Amino acid sequence: MTAFNKHIAVVGAGPGGLTAAMILAHRGFRVSVFEAKGCVGGRNAQLKLGPFTFDTGPTFLMLRQVLDEVFQEAGSATEKLMDMRRIEPMYRLQFPDKAFEPSSDEERMKEEIRRCFPGHEDRYEVFRRREQKRLVKLFPCLQKPYHKLRAFCDPDLIAAVPHLALGRSLFSVMNGYFPDEQLALAFTFQSKYLGMSPWECPGMFSIIPYIEHAFGIFHPIGGLSRISDSMAEVAAQQGAEIHLSTPVRRILTKNGAACGVELENGERISSDDVVINADFGHAATSLFEPGTLRKYTPARLDGMKLSCSTYMMYLGLDKKYDLPHHTICFAEDYRTNVDSVFHGRTLPRDISFYVRNADVTDPTLSPPGGSSVYVLVPVPNTRSGIDWPAERDAYRDMVLDTLGARMGMADIRQHIKVEHVVTPREWESDYNVYRGATFNLAHNLGQMIYLRPRNKFEELDHCYLVGGGTHPGSGLPTIYESGRIAANLICRGYGTPFVSGNLHV
Repeated sequence: MTAFNKHIAVVGAGPGGLTAAMILAHRGFRVSVFEAKGCVGGRNAQLKLGPFTFDTGPTFLMLRQVLDEVFQEAGSATEKLMDMRRIEPMYRLQFPDKAFEPSSDEERMKEEIRRCFPGHEDRYEVFRRREQKRLVKLFPCLQKPYHKLRAFCDPDLIAAVPHLALGRSLFSVMNGYFPDEQLALAFTFQSKYLGMSPWECPGMFSIIPYIEHAFGIFHPIGGLSRISDSMAEVAAQQGAEIHLSTPVRRILTKNGAACGVELENGERISSDDVVINADFGHAATSLFEPGTLRKYTPARLDGMKLSCSTYMMYLGLDKKYDLPHHTICFAEDYRTNVDSVFHGRTLPRDISFYVRNADVTDPTLSPPGGSSVYVLVPVPNTRSGIDWPAERDAYRDMVLDTLGARMGMADIRQHIKVEHVVTPREWESDYNVYRGATFNLAHNLGQMIYLRPRNKFEELDHCYLVGGGTHPGSGLPTIYESGRIAANLICRGYGTPFVSGNLHV
């Protein structure tokens, strides 16, 4: 069979959907992308507030090699599309009693540990050496589909089992390297990228801090949204049709297979396959006729573990503050703060938060003399029952007070020119994020690989899943991998030859 007479409908123009779209279009498929919003990117979209530019969600890129590979597989190259800047130091970690600035330069990092945590610098070499071995064993497993039980017999997966740190949390693994609790936290806060607590996140995710330290983190000039914009450009150049402001009402099915989409305006579009890039929980509960799905029913989804949510502030200021590109500020009692985020029913007041001040790297984001400041506070998802309309204004004031007290921004209120706030309620209502769980389904062992909704969706033939709710999981590099996996599965299904890279780490 040939790809040229096969039509693929992609629901959602987020990073996973765009990855699949541009690869499939390059391989000769007819691709139609349907995006509800007026721009591409999903949670990786650009947010414009007057003259100020923000990224809606992700604010840096790790493991750039994956992005380079998927662009190559679509007949393009990252360096031709974007101006990527490496961020050094990677971020500032603000503890109650000290500021620590990790680097991806090994010697510089050892010196920084020596400065802040004297006597622990030699442990960093042990961390790099052991986690490099773990990544080599685990990463091939993240590049393969697991839609069939025989995948558990895959030699790469069998070889990875001794490196899974089974029964250990991320904090346990890192505390084994670094007995100082603050230093261990400097290598475990990355569990928040998955919306999980470091005391509950599986130990195998120790590869995430290693990836940061081994390969660095990057910012494309114009913001992370430039990646999705570039993917859309490449997909269109390869012949894909991208329909913005075109929400999908439902996935059409026939005889147990997806066969197209119905748009909100009532138009029905037939296709040979459907790739779903919508938030998985939203898709399962909203995009299928009731009774179509037998496994992922509303009751089943209610019982699944979810990530935390985020309270977001996008602030366009007429002032520049002396802050690095990225700052993570830990709560006074971090463990209690984390427990309240993941298990509480009320809002934490002793907060941890993240501030991006990207203007120090990228002057295109703000007018002269101004800055586009992005503030993220981890909070419970909407299962908590928190009344956000009632809490919203008081929480805003508390966050601004905390920025003033801990970040040297006491006068921030008088410099706000534009402002946008997103609470878990808006993540759910405006962005179609199930239960406002910004990082999707949790990444506990019972919701990973074969036990996670699969790239070749087990409920329907000719239906594929991409994004954070499927394998390999949340985070831009793994979401790109989900798009590549889905594209490769579709090609195999039609006997379409292709060459796909396997990143060597």
